[in-house]
Amino acid sequence: MRKAIYAGTFDPITYGHIDVISRATRIFERVIVGVSAGPKNTLFTHEERTQLVRAVFRRHRRIDVVGFSSLLVDFASKTGVQTIIRGMRAVSDFDYELQLTLMNRKLAPGIETIFLMPSERHIFVSSSLAKEIAALNGDISELVPALVARALKKKFRTG
Repeated sequence: MRKAIYAGTFDPITYGHIDVISRATRIFERVIVGVSAGPKNTLFTHEERTQLVRAVFRRHRRIDVVGFSSLLVDFASKTGVQTIIRGMRAVSDFDYELQLTLMNRKLAPGIETIFLMPSERHIFVSSSLAKEIAALNGDISELVPALVARALKKKFRTG
């Protein structure tokens, strides 16, 4: 079975992420969405982010959502995956993604990285923008699913 991992912090998951995951399911029989505990300072806890991503994909049989707290290549090896999917929105993403890809290749030469771009409709969407707009009580309905928008509003109401 051909499977791949698409990993991130998903703080929160956006329509851009969802678009890339959807594209990956056209190429791979199974896509593991890895929700990284990561070293980043996040608005949502690891458990909250994992639950939101699971809720978004609850009806998709070919998508598994798994939280992890290790190096991505170690997580990939543990799950038997040899392909990492990365989303790329613009040239500004390239330098960072190149660094990650080369380091992952050094750490695990048998694991390949494939880049997918979201559709033009979602190419500008980022978790950071969604959080910033939500914090200022703006309309994020075109950036994130309704359940994520509700979670963001609740998070900013309660501080």
